[in-house]
Order: sequence, then structure tokens, then C-alpha cells
Amino acid sequence: MKNFFKSFVCFCIAILFLFSTVLADHDSGGGGDGEGGSDDKPRVKVDIKIATEGAYPPWNLKDESGKLIGFEIDLANLLCDYMKYFNCTIVENDWDGMIPSLTTGKFDAIMAGMSITDERKKKIKFTKPYADEVASLAVMKGSSLETLKTADSIFLKNKPLKKQKKKVRKDLETIAQTLAGKTVGVQTGTIHQNFLESGLVGKINVRTYKTQDEVNLDLEAGRIDVALAAAVAFVDYAEKSSKPVVLIGPKFSGGVFGNGVGVGLRKPKGSKMEQDEFLREDLNKAIRKAKKKGKITELSIKWFSFNASI
Repeated sequence: MKNFFKSFVCFCIAILFLFSTVLADHDSGGGGDGEGGSDDKPRVKVDIKIATEGAYPPWNLKDESGKLIGFEIDLANLLCDYMKYFNCTIVENDWDGMIPSLTTGKFDAIMAGMSITDERKKKIKFTKPYADEVASLAVMKGSSLETLKTADSIFLKNKPLKKQKKKVRKDLETIAQTLAGKTVGVQTGTIHQNFLESGLVGKINVRTYKTQDEVNLDLEAGRIDVALAAAVAFVDYAEKSSKPVVLIGPKFSGGVFGNGVGVGLRKPKGSKMEQDEFLREDLNKAIRKAKKKGKITELSIKWFSFNASI
């Protein structure tokens, strides 16, 4: 009887030990599906680099000391505070090398006023959009092009001219006639250059520049007749330089102009596949949190003077 009692006690102790081990494993996240996810998630924060241009005000720019500032700098810092698995460093990179540098691993993400377009999605992935961006034509006050009359805004489809809506097609034809023989300045490698070269406004004499600042300076100097960029970029330039820049024509969106601005990321593959997948997930959670708390609205009003949250 004593031997039976001892055996029974040992059996109970063994069962209790096994049960406590299973509970400990569950509590530590092993196989769980809570916010912490699976064991594949980083157990310590991973250091990443977020690239910006530093030359596209007010999205991103540098102050007199050379420090990076702007809407996206403030937003990047906020998102990094919210992220669970990553520590961030913001670095500067030329616009025309952004996507190649991302895909080769020079940095891990792009926050540089980059619109989410079908063409770019062939090369990289994006988070959900964090802001909206409309484009506009701009001239110096007194230009004969100020008389351009169109609808206040145009929403494009990813289709050729003949398949755009009738009213949109009419406005695009008016723009093409107005810009015929004129020189249009635009930053290279942008959605604005893609639009001008898409055929939607005929054959345009396009002059490309490395930065938006160079576009603005040549517009002011009269070396180009008109420029195309984000409307807020011209408004910011006019306010800070006190130059008489005037927006003309419609505000463009949709089609080649994309579906909002998001964080550009590598397509997950190779040795960093899991990290890139987790980074996109963590950033999307941070963007949702920033929107819910009204932080993106606050930052856009600070830098744009209107709510650009999308």
C-alpha cells in the first residue's frame, strides 16, 4: 500500500511539472497568436535605416545647420517610437537613387514623399498610405499661362487619354494646347515626370532637374515657363522665398499620380525576408496608431497648413 501511495504521489508531481512547463511555454509566446505573434518575431529591437531626400520641402528638408527636418522627419520619429520591434536611424539619400539603394540593402525603408504607384510596386512594396499628395502646375505671377482654365481638380485613371472620362479628357486637351511650345520643369524620377511623358497632355518639352529646389530656381529665373510638382511644394517655396509663384490649372491625382504617399520597403526575399515582412507589419500598426491618435493630422497641419492625412 505504501509503495502504491508513493507511486501515485510521484505520478501527480510529474503531471503537475509537465502542465506547468506547457503553461510557461504558452505565456512566453510559443505558438500563441496574440499581439506578440510567433517565435519568429524579433526578441530584441532590430536597428534599421530610413532614407529621406532632405530636398523636398515641406515633406523633408534641411535647416541652416544641415539637420534633417520636415513633415516626414517628424512622422518617421513618431512611427519609430510606436514600433515594437525596430530602432530607427534617419539617413539622407539622393532621390534618383532611392529605389536602387533600397533594394541593394543600403537602407531598409524610404520616407521621401514617395507616392504609391503601380509602376513602383513592380520593384518595391509599400505600407498603407500615411498622407495624400496632389500635384499642380505653377508659373511666376504675370505669366501668360495664368489664363489656363480647367476644372479645379482632375482624377485620372491608369488608362490612355481616349479612355479617360469625357470632362477629364477635355481638360487634358486644353492643358496640352496651352503648354505646346513651352518648357516644363520637373524633378527627375518623379510621378510628375511620368505624367508629362505619358502622352496624356501630348508631346511636352520637359526639362528635368535633380532636386525640386533647382526646379524652383529655374522657374523664378525664367529658364522654364512652367513647373509641375506637389502643390504644397510650390506653396512652401512661395511662402519662404516671398516669390510670386502662382498655381494654375487643376490639382492632379489618381492614375500615374498614385494612391497616396507611403513608406517604401523591399520586397521580402533572401536573408532579410522575415525582417522585411515584420517591418512592414510593424510600420502599418504604427501608422494606424498615429492616425487614430490624430498625430498625422497634427503634423500635416504644422507643415502643410492643411490636413493631408489619408
